[in-house]
Amino acid sequence: MLTDPVFWLVAIPAVLITGISKSGFAGGVGGLTVPLLALAISPATAAAIMLPLLIYMDFLSVRSWWGQHNPRQLWILLPAAIVGIGIAYWLFDRLNEDYLRAILGCVSLGFGLYGLVLGDKTQATPSPLVGRLCGLTAGFTSFVAHAGGPPLNAYLLPLRLAKPEFLATAVVFFAVVNLVKLVPYSLLGQINQGNILISLLLAPLAWLGVKLGLSIQDKISDRLFKRIILILMVLVGIRLLWTAL
Repeated sequence: MLTDPVFWLVAIPAVLITGISKSGFAGGVGGLTVPLLALAISPATAAAIMLPLLIYMDFLSVRSWWGQHNPRQLWILLPAAIVGIGIAYWLFDRLNEDYLRAILGCVSLGFGLYGLVLGDKTQATPSPLVGRLCGLTAGFTSFVAHAGGPPLNAYLLPLRLAKPEFLATAVVFFAVVNLVKLVPYSLLGQINQGNILISLLLAPLAWLGVKLGLSIQDKISDRLFKRIILILMVLVGIRLLWTAL
């Protein structure tokens, strides 16, 4: 992997996009990262390489947002998300790479189309049951592709929380979810020295992505950037499905 130019060709923009997303610019577009990496390496390895980077960035974010989150909404979302993680782990341990690429392709294609068609449109205030279903889906898709943002947003946006409360709740949610994912990822044998080394080599790019996201917020339209990423998610999803089938 270290000497594979194709891996670095997809890894560099993938990690930069994650950092840009974590900066708060065009939030939620980090779901492109694992599908993009899965074009060059196995989906499980792609997700495992990104997990330490996400936990590091979560740690920095939680320090900034702690105390502004909504505990009630987290109690609705997190138990269901842990169940979703368990379901995804059970599937990951039983499916070959082609099936995993197909699942990843569906996630990437589905969320890309969802974002392009519905955007940030909201509906009536959702019930706690809807919150649990969204939490379950977010846990599953976060395990598969670190792409829990769309289902989480589908529940939180209609609640019309204040922006700091919304961001803080999302930050704490993903910090907990990513820490929980360490256990099944380790059981799958994906948290190993080789993957951790790759994560460390990519860490400066994640930091650079955050800085880049902060610097371009006033120069590039958040909406335009998000649409470009969503289109890429659709294209990558189609490519993964084509490869898997």
